[in-house]
Amino acid sequence: MRIFALFAAVLAGCFCISAAHAQPLLVSHAERAAYHSVQAAIDALPAQGGDIQIAPGIYREKVKVFKSGVHIKGSGRKPDDTVIVYGDGAINVGGTVRSATLDASGDDFRLDNLTIQNDYSLNSANPASQAVALSVTGDRDIISRVRLLGAQDTLFAAKGPNGRMSRQYFLDCYIEGHVDFIFGNAKAYFRHCELHGIANQAVVYTAQSKAAPDEDSAYVFDHCRLTADSAARDVALGRPWRPYATVVFLSTKMDAPVVAEGWREWAPGKTNSLRTAYYAEYKSTGVRANPAGREPYSHQLTDGEAAKWSLDTFFGGATDWLSAGPSRSE
Repeated sequence: MRIFALFAAVLAGCFCISAAHAQPLLVSHAERAAYHSVQAAIDALPAQGGDIQIAPGIYREKVKVFKSGVHIKGSGRKPDDTVIVYGDGAINVGGTVRSATLDASGDDFRLDNLTIQNDYSLNSANPASQAVALSVTGDRDIISRVRLLGAQDTLFAAKGPNGRMSRQYFLDCYIEGHVDFIFGNAKAYFRHCELHGIANQAVVYTAQSKAAPDEDSAYVFDHCRLTADSAARDVALGRPWRPYATVVFLSTKMDAPVVAEGWREWAPGKTNSLRTAYYAEYKSTGVRANPAGREPYSHQLTDGEAAKWSLDTFFGGATDWLSAGPSRSE
């Protein structure tokens, strides 16, 4: 019996080691590929998740990631080489989040080196609808070197069901859209990202939705860059989707034609949320940096105030999960 027990333990140990070092599942359009769709590979992963590599190409499908520990990476030389795209709008699927091309709700989600697009606005006779490219609502999620393409409501970075914690880290990403194109109430940190406003009569980079003073959510943009198409109009840094919206720009280069006051009311004449929201900048640069002329309720931070929004402080020193992602160096 002892020999049998020892043998069983050895087998169990071997299984754990092999599972921990399992080869990633490969997705490709190649005829002999095991998986021709991203969703098929996700469904094939065990309950504890695993790694998926996607070969260069365009994959037209909706993707849902409910499992935790799912890591998806494009194997091309650059993010443009691997594209997951779909074209649902909230108007035809019965809700904004339902329109997402990729919906990731599992914790410890990783997305790297690819493009997620919602092309509803490009292919619809009625393009004025929310159409999400990426919805991410898990905790300890890392999105790096990813292009997010859409129009209205491109990125939903929010807490999970029942308001559970959702810490998210975006690094070296490109995110484009027009109205409220980064929205939600996650505790999200964006570093070295480009936010690009596409041609539209109005562009609003953020619509953060912190609903109560004690809610632990905010968006921080650290050493990012704001750009816009030449036909982008009425460009604003953000408007408060909920009364205590919190958005901070640190050392951001503002090359887009941001309006002088910077921030907008959610519904001018109907809401009065700028007085309760927390909108702040620290050492903005570029042609539309305007510290003296911003909305009076917004803040220009001192060195000491800005330090409170550094990466480690923002996540309360609990940053071990970031070591699983790419480098955080300047």
